[in-house]
Amino acid sequence: MTPQILVGTRKGTFALEKHGKRWRPRLLGHAGVGVNFVAREPRTGRLWALLGHGHWGAKLSTSDDQGATWRDLPNQIAYPAGARYLGQDMFEDETAEFGVGFRNVVRTATLQKLWVLGFAADGAIYVGTIPGGLFCSRDGGTSWQLNLPLWNHPSRGGDLFAGEGSGATKWFGTPAAEGVFAPGIHSVDIDPRDPKRLLVAVSTAGVIGSDDGGLTWHSRNRGMTMDHNPDAEAEWGHDPHYIERCPGDPDHVWQQNHCGVFYSQDGARSWRKVNGPKQGVGFGFPVATDDRDGRVAWLVPGRSDAQRITVDGSLFVARTEDGGASWRQLRTGLPRRDAYDVVYRHALAQRGGVVVFGTTTGNLFLSEDRGDHWQAVSHHLPPVYSVRIG
Repeated sequence: MTPQILVGTRKGTFALEKHGKRWRPRLLGHAGVGVNFVAREPRTGRLWALLGHGHWGAKLSTSDDQGATWRDLPNQIAYPAGARYLGQDMFEDETAEFGVGFRNVVRTATLQKLWVLGFAADGAIYVGTIPGGLFCSRDGGTSWQLNLPLWNHPSRGGDLFAGEGSGATKWFGTPAAEGVFAPGIHSVDIDPRDPKRLLVAVSTAGVIGSDDGGLTWHSRNRGMTMDHNPDAEAEWGHDPHYIERCPGDPDHVWQQNHCGVFYSQDGARSWRKVNGPKQGVGFGFPVATDDRDGRVAWLVPGRSDAQRITVDGSLFVARTEDGGASWRQLRTGLPRRDAYDVVYRHALAQRGGVVVFGTTTGNLFLSEDRGDHWQAVSHHLPPVYSVRIG
């Protein structure tokens, strides 16, 4: 059966469906509303969408009839009373390298963004948020609990429910929709062999793992480097853009990072950098893995964080089949000039040889042969935030 491809955009949820030999997008719901992430829960088939209403804020929406109708959950995600976190304010500082300094400030936690979903084999549903919360539901979304061991982790200042904590944080910021610079959880990956083995990625802090269902958490940043930091191998402060584990070979985990591409063969306990500078592989946001072979991954590279455009105005996908030892540029069917598309961290997906990605300029490209040949299936979508196949 041809899979349905779910696309979250700045102005609605779309389904990409195949009719004969042609793929066509169809508005599925949430017209005019920002959809940060949309995915199908594998266990039940329910569709979940993380919305960012301009007026009504962040909301969870679900559909039990393939998107024909949607409903906002009666009990929405909210931080518990008394939840606070250490954020940072910028100020002018002539003594600082770039003339800007930062000071820690305690902020009351209010939900700024629902960013990513994760589904566990035991039915648990996870949502990563800004500011830096991991919420879990074990009753199909009827209730949600903030993971307190991660929220109160020493790396971000300790338990601010009980007092003022340590006053120091290693969790820095990422811009939210409201413009507040706050840490955010954008990746939640659960080992399909064991639902207690969790990985999350935080912008900006690093990759953090739990082997006991979230009761304890430990950094998973060994081998990662920060080229912009005097202490390039510091334990904290890394800026992963997205992580994804190979579902059929779960010890293999891929990461697109602010400072390059990293690959792990031991469940993120250690990483190695696998950039391909001659192939333009380094900076970027998304990464997609193969269904079975942990050595295979796809990227859509960009030029840099300061210049978030394609490499030399030419759009291509990079694929490796040997764990990053070599990279191949896949260009057939993609624009080779005057292309300045940016692909966000959740907007690339692969399943069963179908690879698809959407861009901030409303373009949607698809390949049915693992990226060797591409077709443009839309040029007129709103900016694409997420793409998921299922």
